[in-house]
Amino acid sequence: HYICAQSLRFLPLLCDYLYAYILTLQSCFLRHARSRNYVSESDVCKLESVPLDFGDYHPLKPITVTESKTKKMSRKGSTSSTSSSSSSSMMDPLSSVLDGTDPLSLFAAAADPVITTATMDNTRKKRDKDDSSAVGSDFEPWSSKRGEILARYTTTEKLSIVSGSFSTTATGSAVSEKVRTRLEELDDLEEGSQKELLNLTQQDYMNRIEELNQSLKDAWSSDQKVKALKIVIQCSKLLSDTTVIQFYPSKFVLITDILDTFGKLVYERILSMCMDNRVSLSDNFSPENVNDTAKETCLNWFFKIASIRELIPRFYVEAAILKCNKFLSKTGISECLPRLTSMIRGIGDPLVAVFARAYLCRVGMEVAPQLKESLNKNFFDFLLTFKQIHGDTVQNQLIVQCVEIPLYLTLYSPAIDWILQCIAYRAPEVLLTEMMERCKKLGNNALLLNSVMSAFRAEFIAARSMDFICMIKECDESGFPKHLLFRSLGLNLALADPPENDRLQILNEAWKVITKLKNPQDYINCAEVWVEYTCRHFKKREVNTVLADIIKHMTPDRAFEDAYPQLQSIIQKVITYIYDFSLLFSVEKFLPFLDMFQKENVRVEVCKCIMESFIKHQQESTKDPVILNALLHICKTMHDSVNALTLEDEKRMLAALINGFIKMVSFGRDFEQQLSFYVEARSMFCNLEPVLVQLIHSVNQLAMETRKVMKGNHSRKTAAFVRACVAFCFITIPSLSSIFTRLNLYLHSGQVALANQCLSQADAFFKAAVSLVPEVPKMISIDGKMRPSDAFLLEFLCNFFSTLLVVPDHPEQGVLFLVRGLLNVIQDYTWEDNSDDKVRIYTNVLHLLSAMTQETYIYHVDKVDSNDTLYGGDSKFLAEINKLCETVIAQILDHLKTLGKEETLKRQSQLALYLFNTILAHGDLRNNKLNQLSVNLWNLAQKHGFADTKTMVKTLEYIRRRSKQPEMSHFADLALRLPLQSRT
Repeated sequence: HYICAQSLRFLPLLCDYLYAYILTLQSCFLRHARSRNYVSESDVCKLESVPLDFGDYHPLKPITVTESKTKKMSRKGSTSSTSSSSSSSMMDPLSSVLDGTDPLSLFAAAADPVITTATMDNTRKKRDKDDSSAVGSDFEPWSSKRGEILARYTTTEKLSIVSGSFSTTATGSAVSEKVRTRLEELDDLEEGSQKELLNLTQQDYMNRIEELNQSLKDAWSSDQKVKALKIVIQCSKLLSDTTVIQFYPSKFVLITDILDTFGKLVYERILSMCMDNRVSLSDNFSPENVNDTAKETCLNWFFKIASIRELIPRFYVEAAILKCNKFLSKTGISECLPRLTSMIRGIGDPLVAVFARAYLCRVGMEVAPQLKESLNKNFFDFLLTFKQIHGDTVQNQLIVQCVEIPLYLTLYSPAIDWILQCIAYRAPEVLLTEMMERCKKLGNNALLLNSVMSAFRAEFIAARSMDFICMIKECDESGFPKHLLFRSLGLNLALADPPENDRLQILNEAWKVITKLKNPQDYINCAEVWVEYTCRHFKKREVNTVLADIIKHMTPDRAFEDAYPQLQSIIQKVITYIYDFSLLFSVEKFLPFLDMFQKENVRVEVCKCIMESFIKHQQESTKDPVILNALLHICKTMHDSVNALTLEDEKRMLAALINGFIKMVSFGRDFEQQLSFYVEARSMFCNLEPVLVQLIHSVNQLAMETRKVMKGNHSRKTAAFVRACVAFCFITIPSLSSIFTRLNLYLHSGQVALANQCLSQADAFFKAAVSLVPEVPKMISIDGKMRPSDAFLLEFLCNFFSTLLVVPDHPEQGVLFLVRGLLNVIQDYTWEDNSDDKVRIYTNVLHLLSAMTQETYIYHVDKVDSNDTLYGGDSKFLAEINKLCETVIAQILDHLKTLGKEETLKRQSQLALYLFNTILAHGDLRNNKLNQLSVNLWNLAQKHGFADTKTMVKTLEYIRRRSKQPEMSHFADLALRLPLQSRT
């Protein structure tokens, strides 16, 4: 077989001789197919079982590492001792993430007191650490309230803002001139060099504030510190303006953002001056670690601020850099907080003053959260001046701006809520008692009472629910509506349980007030909160009463159209606490409540929410007619929302919910009722293809359950029933659009029909699959991407061949009519030019034909006679198989011949080896011609150096091992005839 380099021109001629010689050997394959004893082969292939003594070993038991230290003689010139520790070198990367305990070890830890103690110690240490820190993750930060305030407090009135010229600082040679120039600039700012921008919209105003914030950053980055300070002073002065009073909380948020930026810039500037050898100070540094230059700069900033003449900008700017006191002394912050608190007493407008107190509390919680006394003093000062709200000055201001007192009082809520949140954070219960007493002394002011209920822990509020209800009753409703107080109380009771004996009385007292509300929006805002309390503590009678009252209030004038978010929230709360759907749908007013969702997209969202809850909580299958009718209606609503514009992800989600419902429906042994349900579901959900696929699988499963009940021996009635199931599948599959879904369902349904002895129906399924193969497109969409379909078709055909082994021939058709028909389709199918899938399929057909020649097939379908029984090894049957085999091998060898070009030699090598392995596994190599064919294919596989050496070596080793088995001695001669050629 050696061809020298000079003889390469004769290569095509030699290859033609080789192929011709192989063709002369092809007809011997099936005549001498190896007789298989599948039972003995299975026994040989089983793994050898070896007894294993685990001892103390357990895969979930943590590894115990013993630390051992060994002293080593240090080498000359070495100053360090060496020690080895196995514990340090064997670190588990997963354990380091999970505090030393992996998830599987938690099972063993329950029985191991040592591990349990260690885990509890770690948890305790972590909790103690959280408790020791003054502000933890359970403290709601100001940033979470910022967006809500900006969205809530808006205005359509025109606003004004003062704008300065901000000239750059003049440079001077003398220090005194520089200082004088800066002071003159600050004086110039306060003496009226600014111009006022009028008639700004709210958005223009916010844009201007953002420009000032950016100007501050630009001035700072360009080392214009005086200009930056002038911007901050100007912005702070805006907080004294209440001409558009309903916008003041949002203005406070915008201005304090600039103050926060300024405070951060100043602190980082001074901190950077403390760096020693490029090493910054630690977080817990002391003033002794601060160098003189940083201290002098810090003092300079405070002196600049002290020169501000007006109270409000001086207060806000100093509060913004309050943290910088850490550079000067340990007690600086604790000394400044009381002074700043007292400064607020000079602010005459109570609204401006309360927001100044809120800002001081905000800064104080950031820099010194442990100084709760200053926070308490701040709030008590506010209580002492609270009567100013009802003074003539404020009332005249409200008359001028045409603002009602209830609206005005709501402007205080963000500031008071924040102050009380800071005070109540991890505060003892006795503080709540003190606050309640102070509220009583102020005549149970509704504004304060609402903030108290919002700030303190829900457990504390719930324990005093009746006390709060009594205080709410005594409040003056003209200033702050009582229904808002009941809403705040309900929010707390949704988080904590009141005393059991008071629960019904609490609900009655609250609902007396809620049901009298005339404004639908006020009503639904309160009802939304108290529905959760009702569902949590009462049974379906009370829930039904509440839902009926909501329907009564929200139906007139179609008020529900403006309250869909609240109504959705109510549905979510009801199904959260009542997840027994037989109980839920027995609530008389639940379905009428659903009828209020008449906007399609909202209605669909509600239906999805209900179905998700059903799938999550329904543990057992159901046949309750109430549940089925209600959920069918809900699923129909979801299905009918699908149109041409519906996204594929949305379709998949809806189909998954409907399929989850279908899987949970079971009528037990009443299989006919079950099939009727599937027929009805098919008519209702015909636009969702995944639902139709699920119905086909469910009907096939129903047929197999029938077979199981009858133990394979169908009566006339059950035989007719399974044929009805098969008919359901046969008429449903063509309506699917995905061609591979149809192919696989035809195959699966045909297998089910065959298992139930419906032979003609099985033939119909298989014929339909065969006729569908030519329609397979070259490219199919997979996850939104177009991919070649050859690999999917190859997988399907291999499964199909495995089924055809046990399918008996039709008495009126020819031998192997299904196999022949499938081979004809494969032959006519247009394959890709660079694809070998067609030949691989033909090689797999050889596996099938070899299995068909056996006296007893490797597997059977119970109570179905396959061809091994029908033909009994008849010579004519084997001759037909032999002819079919010759045709297939001819096709394979022709294809191998076409791969003789230089660019396809690698593919030729792979296919030759594939065919060699097929002969090795299924042929009787004691036949000389078949033996020679295998040798020729072996040589062809490695002829041009494209065969994988490792694969060839392992194959040869396998042949040698097989030669040692009984009746396989001829493999030894074969091994001697299979040379290994090196690539060189």
